[in-house]
Amino acid sequence: METALFSPSSLFGGSDSNSSDEENTEAQQNFVERRHQFPEMELLIQEFSFHQMNANLLWPGTFAFAEWLAQHTSWLRGRRIIELGSGTGALAIFLSKSYQLDITTSDYDDPDIEENIAHNCQANGVSPALPHIRHSWGDVFPLADPDWDLIIASDILLYVKQYENLVKTLCFLLKSYKPKVDETGSGISEEKDTCPLPRPAFLMSWRRRIGKEDESLFFTGCVKAGLEVNHLGSRVYCIKPKETSATEAV
Repeated sequence: METALFSPSSLFGGSDSNSSDEENTEAQQNFVERRHQFPEMELLIQEFSFHQMNANLLWPGTFAFAEWLAQHTSWLRGRRIIELGSGTGALAIFLSKSYQLDITTSDYDDPDIEENIAHNCQANGVSPALPHIRHSWGDVFPLADPDWDLIIASDILLYVKQYENLVKTLCFLLKSYKPKVDETGSGISEEKDTCPLPRPAFLMSWRRRIGKEDESLFFTGCVKAGLEVNHLGSRVYCIKPKETSATEAV
């Protein structure tokens, strides 16, 4: 199914019929509605016909990542999750509906993206809409003290010029995380957590084809910034702050 939809702004057109027709035509060009199959679920997603930051479509990595996450749901339980480059919000909506996860969407600082994600939440029975953070990578993050312990993203390495900004945002989010404390004031031991995924961590699926040299620039940038990169298989990567040894800490 593929149906043109109206943009939210088209609801407030003038009384002139010609003007209204022009606005409706423009709105039909701005959005398209598609049904997408996720694990054991179909979602109705409104997508931009075009967006300058590629927030318009669902890319292959989204579906591959959804399949992978569906096989590793125990890794997600109890996590506070933020998705970078949410685009249409489809992956976050799937995770919220399927597993009732605490998840926040995030993308380029653009109100149209936020409005479209809210629309897709409503269209798929997620109410209220998922929390959303408008943030352009590399800029000052809107929250001074974020506490997400899991960051996720899929197919976000298209723009090589944005790698440095992406790494900057990742470092801020990962290194801002503070382990929770128990009633005695002691840090909750990671040893009690049987999940192999560290806290905090960035999980990324990458399926779109770019040159290996360009791809390596991102991972090299992560390492230089003090992050550790591990390939978990199926082109899913786990990135976390590098552990400092006792010798390095001195």
